[in-house]
Amino acid sequence: MPTISINRDLLFNALGKSYSEEEFDELCFKFGIELDEVTSDKLIILKEQGTERSVGASEEIIYKIDIPANRYDLLCLEGLVQGLQVFLGETEFPLFKLVTSKKIPQRLIVKSSTSSIRPYAVAAVLRNICFDQHAFNSFIDLQDKLHQNLCRKRSLVAIGTHDLDTVQGPFYYEALPPDSIKFQPLNQMKEFTASQLMDLYATDSHLRHYLPIIKDSPVYPVIKDSNGVVLSMPPIINGEHSKITLNTRNVFIECTATDLTKASIVLDTLVCMFSRYCQDQFTVEICEIETPHGGIKDYPILKTRQEKIEVKKINKMVGTNEQADKVADLLTRMCLTATVAENGCISVTIPPTRHDIIHACDVYEDVAIAFGYNNIEKILPSTNTIASQFPLNKLTDQLREQLAQAGFTEALTFSLCSKEDISDKLRKPLSSIPAVLVSNPKTLEFQAARSTLLPGLLKTIAANRKLPLPLKFFEVSDVVLKDNQRDVGARNCRKLCIVYYNKSPGFELVHGLLDRLMQLLEIPLDPTGTVGYTLKSCDDATFFPGRCANVVFEGGIVGVLGVLHPEVITSFDLSLPCSSLELSVEPFL
Repeated sequence: MPTISINRDLLFNALGKSYSEEEFDELCFKFGIELDEVTSDKLIILKEQGTERSVGASEEIIYKIDIPANRYDLLCLEGLVQGLQVFLGETEFPLFKLVTSKKIPQRLIVKSSTSSIRPYAVAAVLRNICFDQHAFNSFIDLQDKLHQNLCRKRSLVAIGTHDLDTVQGPFYYEALPPDSIKFQPLNQMKEFTASQLMDLYATDSHLRHYLPIIKDSPVYPVIKDSNGVVLSMPPIINGEHSKITLNTRNVFIECTATDLTKASIVLDTLVCMFSRYCQDQFTVEICEIETPHGGIKDYPILKTRQEKIEVKKINKMVGTNEQADKVADLLTRMCLTATVAENGCISVTIPPTRHDIIHACDVYEDVAIAFGYNNIEKILPSTNTIASQFPLNKLTDQLREQLAQAGFTEALTFSLCSKEDISDKLRKPLSSIPAVLVSNPKTLEFQAARSTLLPGLLKTIAANRKLPLPLKFFEVSDVVLKDNQRDVGARNCRKLCIVYYNKSPGFELVHGLLDRLMQLLEIPLDPTGTVGYTLKSCDDATFFPGRCANVVFEGGIVGVLGVLHPEVITSFDLSLPCSSLELSVEPFL
């Protein structure tokens, strides 16, 4: 859930009314957002009177407000004020207009070379715009909020904003070798090649996070004007030549992307929020996008669509009993202009700012918010049901109880571990393990999802080796294994693991506990392993040679037990013999 920081005085000035902290908190709750925190910043103010100067301090009250992750239209002061004013009935939702240039439309030509790195681009123009300092800051902040959320840290979409009066269209979007791209980046005093910029920003606290998106590519994306002036090298940095300032009157907005739908949403959101500062309010100029195949598409889309919603179904789903005109009013307050139609239906207008409205259920949710969740009458369900525990969890709980009664202590270990824990320390190559790896681990201790419970228990013993011997631990939890048959490419598998650590291996104790578990599960000992369970010797690098066996149940291997290899024990900083048993629980259901 993104959080925006807004100056309280600016917010109340835009709303045209002041609120106490409690009153504004209540308003936020009714609107479906949350006032998370109130902080203050000290500002140093320099005052000049004639030839005299004086320095004063002022305290700025900041409201930090939590916004639903899918409400991109509320991520800036302009959108929040607009939403609250419509909700309070103080204004109507604006109509956005698309216009074409009176001269030649601006065109962005996408070259085929971009297909290997960032194949899509969209653009728009805001004409005769007038920013003050606060509006300018809000314009920049909204871009940053979109980059961090919808744009997934610029990996899906990167936004570039430029002073249109400093460049000359048409514009070209292409991908070139790094050394052939040379320009003066934003806030720099000289020109750099793209390769030099990668070194320059490698330690930059803000931009270094975006370098891996294109760094290993043989070509980098770049946008130029008709004179060859570089506007930006997405998704890293814009050019100094076309940077926008408070004096900018015509803004050219371009979004390059790997996802065209999200690029269109980002562009719609930006122009809808800040077209209010144009001389002709809520008017956006169309740009032509020429695709690599020669086709022409106009952006932004700013699509407004109509949906027919049944009042009866709304009342049933939300738990209300309101007439059509009342429901229409509730939706209108949520920026979804609604009118009563025929046959008990409501015609709802979905504006271009509400990309979160995908299904009728999203409309129902807005009715519930506007009506007030606290105002919905609590009723008992019309049907009775009897709950039952999931069979796998029920069996797991029963096994935990029996293992505890056998004198073992339960441990709960991390689901993530290092690559070494599941491979080198267990004397197995990583390539032989169906392990799920984390692409961007924060530390070396959390590089992979565990594929076995054994390393976690051995670490637990190492952390408690000062306790009196013997140490007997168990865990019944999920491991994660690669599975190409699943939609997500992996699956969870419930496993049981037992570890016995003492001056002697205690293999007979672990074996005896296995027999006890099978007795409780009413699984007979069967030498063939076809109708019951049996043990078959095996060679497993994790265990001592000749002291290892597979547990076979109904013809399949469901586990392994044995005495751990000395190298495995020492790799976990242990010094005494250790025996273990690990079983898959699911086959016994």
